[in-house]
Amino acid sequence: MSALTTIVIATKNEGKVKEFAHAFAKLGIEVKSLFDYPSIPDIVEDGDTFIANAKIKAKVTGDAIGVPVLADDSGLSVDALDGAPGVYSARFSGEGATDASNNEKLIQQLQQLNAKLELDPLTDGSNLLSHAQFRCALALYIPDTEQFVVAEGLVAGIITDKPHGAGGFGYDPYFYVPQLDCSMAQLSKEEKGKISHRGEALKQLMPQLRTTFDIK
Repeated sequence: MSALTTIVIATKNEGKVKEFAHAFAKLGIEVKSLFDYPSIPDIVEDGDTFIANAKIKAKVTGDAIGVPVLADDSGLSVDALDGAPGVYSARFSGEGATDASNNEKLIQQLQQLNAKLELDPLTDGSNLLSHAQFRCALALYIPDTEQFVVAEGLVAGIITDKPHGAGGFGYDPYFYVPQLDCSMAQLSKEEKGKISHRGEALKQLMPQLRTTFDIK
């Protein structure tokens, strides 16, 4: 197996690209993304699990460009919504969904259900609405061998009715992490990488990556 000096991330999400670039820089691996391959069409993610969607994205992209491709599928699973939005997290509010519209729909649905945990509000008066988990599945596809390397991770938290912090992306401002007493959006990249679902999945992936590509 040839040395891995560059890895392509099958995403156009700038937040994810930055997180992966930060993680792989420690191994001296350059990160590229679908921004570098504009000819690749949008990929239909029709899997019913995060890992299935990650494999679809990685294989379609890897077969198209002929180099190892890492794809992730990740999202929010909210207890009070029976696991929703799940694999539909990025498009929860429909066609043309944005982070703002997805978060607005999430909070509206929880408030319509009168979801509220029997826990004291946060110091700013924010209510804690439901337990939730961020989940991430990673799939690295190697076209030369048609091999997949996969890993999964999750982080538990609580959905609040008000946003906290300006960092992160997606549902991060509404995802409160009790053990750190802050939201995911209030963490630095380094802090988030240590506890996030994507960070946890990367921790599981790295040893497999080192073995597969003989990375020291």
